[in-house]
Amino acid sequence: MKTQQTCFSLFLILIFSACSSEKNTFMNRMYHNTTSRYNAYYLANEKILELENTIKTNHKEDFSQILPIFYPVDSATIEQNEELLKEARELSSKAIDWHRISKWVDDNYFLIGLIDYYQADTDDAINTFKYLNVNSKDRNLRHRSLIQLMRIFIDQKNYDDVVFVIDYLSKEPKINSENRYHLFKTLAYYYHSKGEVDGKIGALDKTLEYTKDSKEKSRINFILAQLYQREGLDALAYDYYLEAQKGNPPYERSFFAQLYAQKVAELDQSKDFKKVRNYYDDLYTDSKNKELRDVVLYEKALFELKQNEKEDAVNLLHRAAKEEGNNPIQKGYIYQKLAEISFEVDKDYRAAKYYYDSALTHFRPMDPSYAQIEKNKGILDEYVTHFETIVKNDSLINLSKLTQPEQELIAENFIKSEEDRLLKEAAAKEKPKNTGIFDNLLAFGGRGSGENFYFDNSVAMQQGSIDFFRDWGNRPLQDNWRRSTQGFSSVTNGEIEETAERTQTEEPEENIFEQIPSKEELLSQIPKSDADIVLLNSELETSYFELGKLLFFDFKEPEFSIENLESLITSYPNTIKKPEAYYILYLAQKDRNGNADLYSQRLNREFPESPFTFSVNNPGGVSGNQAYIQSSDGYKKAYNLYNSRNYPEARKILRTTLEEYPLTRNTDRLLLLDVMISGKIDDRDRYKTRLESYIQNTENPDLLKMARNMLIALTGEKPEAEISSEEEEVEEKEVEEIAEDEADIEDESPYKENPNQTHIFVIVLEPEKSSVAKSLLADLEGFHSANFPSSRLRTGNMNLNRENAIYIVSPFNNAEKALEYRLKFMKDFETTSLSDGDKGNSFLISIENFQELNKRKNIEEYRSFYKKTYN
Repeated sequence: MKTQQTCFSLFLILIFSACSSEKNTFMNRMYHNTTSRYNAYYLANEKILELENTIKTNHKEDFSQILPIFYPVDSATIEQNEELLKEARELSSKAIDWHRISKWVDDNYFLIGLIDYYQADTDDAINTFKYLNVNSKDRNLRHRSLIQLMRIFIDQKNYDDVVFVIDYLSKEPKINSENRYHLFKTLAYYYHSKGEVDGKIGALDKTLEYTKDSKEKSRINFILAQLYQREGLDALAYDYYLEAQKGNPPYERSFFAQLYAQKVAELDQSKDFKKVRNYYDDLYTDSKNKELRDVVLYEKALFELKQNEKEDAVNLLHRAAKEEGNNPIQKGYIYQKLAEISFEVDKDYRAAKYYYDSALTHFRPMDPSYAQIEKNKGILDEYVTHFETIVKNDSLINLSKLTQPEQELIAENFIKSEEDRLLKEAAAKEKPKNTGIFDNLLAFGGRGSGENFYFDNSVAMQQGSIDFFRDWGNRPLQDNWRRSTQGFSSVTNGEIEETAERTQTEEPEENIFEQIPSKEELLSQIPKSDADIVLLNSELETSYFELGKLLFFDFKEPEFSIENLESLITSYPNTIKKPEAYYILYLAQKDRNGNADLYSQRLNREFPESPFTFSVNNPGGVSGNQAYIQSSDGYKKAYNLYNSRNYPEARKILRTTLEEYPLTRNTDRLLLLDVMISGKIDDRDRYKTRLESYIQNTENPDLLKMARNMLIALTGEKPEAEISSEEEEVEEKEVEEIAEDEADIEDESPYKENPNQTHIFVIVLEPEKSSVAKSLLADLEGFHSANFPSSRLRTGNMNLNRENAIYIVSPFNNAEKALEYRLKFMKDFETTSLSDGDKGNSFLISIENFQELNKRKNIEEYRSFYKKTYN
C-alpha cells in the first residue's frame, strides 16, 4: 500500500513539474507537444477547416463560366463565422503562450496567419508568414507559408513578389507532395490572374499529379476541360469532361460534365438535328434533372439559334425563365440571351432594356456579365425613356383633340381590354388536375373538378372578381358588408377585438384588379389646358432629338435616326436643336450613301455661323487632342485681343479657329467669346438674340451661368459692374482650365506601361523601301538561327497604313527579353535591306499596345511613348 502511494505521489510530481513551460526536459517536451497538438492546435485547425467547408458549401458554382481555382472568400460568410474564427485564434494563441517549448508553436502561428488572411488583415498575415519563413525550423511549414504568401501577393496583383517566391521555391529541395499540390494550384491561380491560359493549364495538370481528394480531382478535371473547350481543343476537352465525372462529384457538376462532353463530342458537330433535339428532350424529362430543366432548355435554345431557328430559341428561353431551377445565375444568362436577341436580331431596344433589367437582378456585381450588362443598359435606359415619352405624349396630345364622349369611349375600351387580358392570363395559368378516383366519382354527378365547381375554376373566379370590383369597388371582406349601417348587434366585443388584431397582423391580399385604372383616372391624364399641351410638346421635341442622336451615334442605326430627326424638324420647325439635327442627318445620309448635300446646303443657308456648318465645310480637318490644342491657342489669342479691345481682330481669329476646328471641347468657350464680342460691336437686339440662343444650347454650367448673368445685365435686372467682375472671374477660370487640360493631354497616352507582358520587336519601313527589301525576312531567320536557336522566334510583315510597312519579330516573354534582343540586333544584325537609320527606328511594343497601335495607325504617337518608357 505504501509503495502504491509513493508511486502515485511520484506520478503527480512528474505531471505537475511537466506543466512548466520553461523547463526543457523530456517529460516537459512530451507533455507540451501532446497537449498543444491534440488539444489547442487540433481544435483550432478543425474550426478553420469548418470555415473553409462553409465557404465551399455557400459558393454557388457558375458552370457557364470557367470555375475559379480557389473558392471565393465571401465577406458575408466571414462575418457570419466571426465567433468561430475568434475561438480558433484564442486556441492557437493559448497554444503559443502556454506551450512555448512545444514543436507545434510554429504550426499555431500558421493558423493565426490563415485567420488573418480570411479576416482580410493581409498585412498581419504577410508578416506572420514571413516570420515563419525566416524563423521556423520545419522545412515543410516554411514552404507552406511561402505558398500562402504567394496567394496573398496574387490577390494584391503584386507580381514582382510572386515571381520572387516562385524563383525561391523552384530552388528549394524536398518539397513534399502536399505542398506541391498547394504550390501548383497557386501557380494556376497566378497564371489565371495574368490571363496566361497555357501556364494555367500546365499548372493544373501538375496539380492533378499531387491531388489526393477525389472530389477535388474531379473539379480540377472539369476546369481543365473548360479551358481546352475554350481553346477549341474539343478532343482533349471531351477526355477531361469524362474524367470530371469520376470520383463521385456533386450531381450538378456531373450533369454539366456529361452535357458539355456530349456537346464537344457530338451535339455541336452532329447534322442529325432530330437526334440532338431528342437528347435535350430526354434530359428535360429525366426526373433527376428537375432542378436543372432551365439549363437544359437554355442549352437547347443555343442549339436552335445555331440553326437560325430564332422563334424556337426564344420560346425555349421563355420556358426556361419560368422553370424554378436551383441557380439564380442561370436565370441571368437566360434573360441576357433574350436581351441580346432583342438587341442584335430584332432591333427591339425596348424589350432588350427590360430583359437586361431582369438579368441584372440575377447576377452579382462580381459576376463577369454584370459590368457588360451595366454598360449596355445605360444607353438602353436612355432610349426607352425617350421612346416611351414619344409614345405617351403623342397619344395624349391626340386624345386632347377628341370630344368628351370619344375620350370616354376610348377609356372604357382600354379598361375592357385590360380585363380581357387578365382573364386570358388566368386561363393560361389554369392547369388540369390529376384525375383520381374521387374526381371520377364526382364526374358521374356532373361535378368534375375544373368544370362546374366554382372554386376549382380560376377563370370563373377571375371573372367574378372583375364583376364584383366593377359593381362594388375594392371592398374589404367582412360580414354585413352590404348594409349602410351596422349595429352593435352584428358583432360582439370579442369579435371586434379579434378583427382588430387580425387587421394589424395579417397583410391584406393584393387585388390584381386594382392595377386597372378607373375611367376617371384615365381621363384625368388627358391635357386640358394649352399650358399642358405646351409642356408635352416640349418633352416630345427633346425626346425626338435625343432619340435620333442615340440611334445614330450609339446604336449605329442611321435609318431610324433619320426617321426621328425628320419628325423633329417637321413637327417643330423652330427647334433650337435644328443645326445639330441637320448635322446628324448629314452624317446619317453619308453613312447610307444618301443625299447628304441637302443638309449641308440647309446648314450653310440657315445657320452659316454654326460650328456644325464649319464642320460640314471642313470634313478633312484635324480632330481629337490635336484639334483641342490648336483651338485652345486660338481662344487664348482671341481672348487677349478682346481684353485689349481689339474686337474685330479677336472675332476674325475666333471665326478662323471655329472653321478649322469646329467641334472640340473648346467650342462652347469660343462661341461665348464671340457672343461677348457681339455685345461690343453689334446692335443690342442681335446681341440679345445670340445670348438667348447660346443659353438654350450650351451644356457647360459655368458658361451657362455667365451667359445668363450677361442677359440679366442687358435687360437691367442686375448691375453691369457686378456682371463684369463675374465675367472676368469665369474667363480667367476658363483660361486656367485650358492650360491644365493641355498639360494633361501632353501627359496622357493611350498606351500603357506593362513590362511583364509579352512583347514584339518592330522594324518600320516606308512602302518604297519595303518593296525592295526582299531578303529581310530571310536575313532575320538566319540571324535568329545563329543567335537565338532555342527561342522559337517568328517573323512576319504587314502594312500598318499607307505610309508604313512593318516587320515583326515575336514573341518575347517580357520587355527585358525584348530589349536584350534589340541590343543584339543593333550590334550584330547585318542586311542590305536596312540602313543604320532604319535599324535605329526599330522599337519594342507589348501585345496590348500593339493592338492599340494597329487601331490608331499613328507610329509617331507611339514613338513618343516608347522614348519615355523604354529609353
